[in-house]
Formats: sequence, structure tokens, C-alpha cells
Amino acid sequence: MDLSLTQDQAMIQDMARKFAETELAPAAQSLDHNGDRQLFLNNLKQLAELGFMGLNVDAQYGGSEAGTVVFSLAMTEIARGCASTAVTMSVTNMVGEVIQSVANEAQKAKYLPKLCSGEYAAGGFCLTESSAGSDPSNMKAKATLDGDEWVLNGAKQFITSAEFAGVFVVWAVTDPQAPRGKGISCFLVEADAPGLSISPAEDKMGQKASATNEVVFTDCRIPKDALMGELNQGFKIAVSELAGGRIGIGSLALGIGLAAIDYARDYVNERQQFGQKIADFQGVQWMLADAYTDLEASRLLLMNAADTKDRNLPFSKQASMAKLFASEKANKVCYTALQLMGGAGYIKEYPLERFARDVRITSIYEGTSEIQRVIIARELLREIQ
Repeated sequence: MDLSLTQDQAMIQDMARKFAETELAPAAQSLDHNGDRQLFLNNLKQLAELGFMGLNVDAQYGGSEAGTVVFSLAMTEIARGCASTAVTMSVTNMVGEVIQSVANEAQKAKYLPKLCSGEYAAGGFCLTESSAGSDPSNMKAKATLDGDEWVLNGAKQFITSAEFAGVFVVWAVTDPQAPRGKGISCFLVEADAPGLSISPAEDKMGQKASATNEVVFTDCRIPKDALMGELNQGFKIAVSELAGGRIGIGSLALGIGLAAIDYARDYVNERQQFGQKIADFQGVQWMLADAYTDLEASRLLLMNAADTKDRNLPFSKQASMAKLFASEKANKVCYTALQLMGGAGYIKEYPLERFARDVRITSIYEGTSEIQRVIIARELLREIQ
């Protein structure tokens, strides 16, 4: 088995690494502590110009057409620089992919170039509701056809980059009489649609530079042709696209974990106690060995899931395994890194406390670790039935 990268894959990975090191990492702490909307938007625009907002979108729509493996590689490098920027990049790529895979030609031509070019700073993925998180089939948002328009009513919660998004992919119930999950449809809703409002950003524990908002639809009118895909078949779209998004979040978690342990490794190689470098103590060496082994295993799981998706094979189990393992291990690694730095790791002058806050959500969003285990078990049992 050849695990080496192609020349193009390595080139894009290197481009992402250099951008993260020169543009994102120097500003990440300031963005986290103080916030700077314009700087954040400028970084998103530069990512689009580099081709990172449509990595798996066809070139005819302005995408990079680079594939899922490259998406994972780039996500990891961007997350090493700034997790807030990385999550916006991940969701925007996911929005681009769902439009490409489900939308009609007119919808693709209208929205994909704007996402890929940065004309839209981001895309919004409107699925979660207050009563429909791990169980999106329980959503309450409704869309009713009124002549040549759909009328949307309801609210979506925890929507990444909502206040930056130019277009939203929105799920709503279109057949209230259908069994749960069977009467849901998917729509494309532009940010300036009448009746759409965005609540102030949530005050979060981590990834603070990335806005997370509630999106409210109050008699929001959209054209009849805003329907994406088949009527009442939207739930299947959500389930399919979430699987791909899990590769992105797993890669994001890996990037944060690598940033944390790399920083701690440099620190223990310089800091001295008891007349020698901390790195000379065997206990510290074992902590480093375990952390890097866990992250390497995460990388391999992510590469396998990404490669399986690129080969158009079923990849839901692989994506859930990769997301579960990478997010859980990255959380552990960030705390190991903080422990290696002792009291210094707890001080905001150093980035370790930010890494520990940023990584925590990775085992929650795009499906909690518990939901990933449900999916993995379901697929394992299906294989023997």
C-alpha cells in the first residue's frame, strides 16, 4: 500500500501550511481574545483566493477539484494555525459539496462560483434546532408552498458563520403527515431573503473568532425553485453530507492536537528542572510518544476515510471512526500538552489554554462521539445481516 502523497497533494498541503504559519497563527490569539471581524473576513477571502473554499468542487464552477484527501490535509494545516478559521472553511466546503451533489445546473452555476471565489465569505449549513441536534429528524422548521413561493418558519441553532454566510442550505418539514424523517426537504436560501434574521453570536468557550448564530425564519419567502433535490427527500441529503463533514472536523481536531503537542515539545526541550531539561525525563518522553502515536493513528484513519470517499465507495463507517478517534485523541493530547507545560500552560500568554478550549467542541459538533459510536455499531451489524 502506497501512503505517499502525489506531487499535487503535497504542494497544496505545503501551501496550506505556509499560509497557516504566516497569516493565521500570528493572529489567532488576538482573534480569540479580542475579535477582529475584518481580519477574520480578510483571512477567509485569502483562503478562497488560494482555492481552499471549494477543494472538492468541479473546476467549471470555480472549485479546485482536488479531492477529499487534499481537503483533509489542508484542513489539518489550517487548523494548526487557527481553529476558528478552519471550522468556517470546513462548513463552507461542505455547503459547496452538497450543492454540487444535489442541486440542479442553474443552482450550481449561481451559487458555487460565489462560494469558491470568496464573493460569499462563507456558506451556512442550517440543520440543527433546539429540539433536533443528534436527532435532526425531529426538526420543527416548516416550509409551506404558497403559489410560486415557499414560506419558511422556524429557527436553526448553532449555525457556524451565519453572520458571514451568503447562502444557506436549509432543511425544513414539507409534509407534516409523513413519518419522521420522510417529509423533510432541502432549500437554498440567500442571506438577504425577506423574513430571515440572524441573532447575535453566541459567547462560546472556544473557537471564539468563528461566529455561531441562531438563524430565524419568520414567514421567510423564497422562490419555488429554491428547492434543492427532490421534494420530501431532504433528510437523506443531510445524512450523506454529514458523513463527509466528519472528515473535515476530524482533520480539524488533528490539526489542533498537532499544534498543541508541537508547542509543548519545544517547551520541554528548553525548560529545565532538577538541573536538566524536562524532555530528558523518561515520563515526559513517554507522554510525548503516546501523544504523537495517537495523532499519527488519527491521521491514518482520516486518510483512509478520505481515500474511500474519493474512490466513490461507502465511507460512513470510516468517517465516523476517523472523527470519533481523532476528536477524542486530540482532546486528550491537548490536555497532555498543557500538563507538560505545567502552570505556564494555564496562562493565556501561551496558546495551550486556547488549544484546549478550541479542541473541546470537536467531539460534539458534526455528531457527538456518542452518535459516532451509534453509527459505527449500526454499520458493523449491518455487515453481518
